[in-house]
Amino acid sequence: MKRELGIARCGLACCLCSENTVCKGCKKDGFAELPWCKDAEWCQNRKCAIAKDIAGCFECKPIECHKGLYADKIKAKGFAEYARRYGLDELLDCLERNEKAGIVYHREGILGDYDEFDDIEALISFIKSGKR
Repeated sequence: MKRELGIARCGLACCLCSENTVCKGCKKDGFAELPWCKDAEWCQNRKCAIAKDIAGCFECKPIECHKGLYADKIKAKGFAEYARRYGLDELLDCLERNEKAGIVYHREGILGDYDEFDDIEALISFIKSGKR
C-alpha cells in the first residue's frame, strides 16, 4: 500500500491501485499524460469535485449521487461514502488492514474483492470488518 497516494476524488483507492508505481493520481498535475488516464478530462466525478471546490466526493453526498462512475458502479461510491461517514484516515486504516489480511484491490485487471458487491451497505460493512 502506498498510503501517501490516498484516495482519488471519486473515492477509488489510489493507494492500492496496481498502477500506482507510476501514476500520480487525479489530484496531482501530470496525471493525464498517462495512457490509462485518457478519460480523466471528462471524468464527471473529478470535474464535479473541482467545481464544488472540495477535495473529493466524500465531502459531498456520494450515496445520493448518480454522476459519472457512480451511475453503475459501487466500489468508488462505497469508498467515498465510507470516508464521508468515518473519515479518510479510518478508510485508509481499514484498507491497509484488509490488504495485510489478504483482501485484494486488483485481482484481475482492475477488479478485485471490493468489486464483488451490489449493495453499498454490504460493501461498507466489508471495508470496516474485512469479513463478508
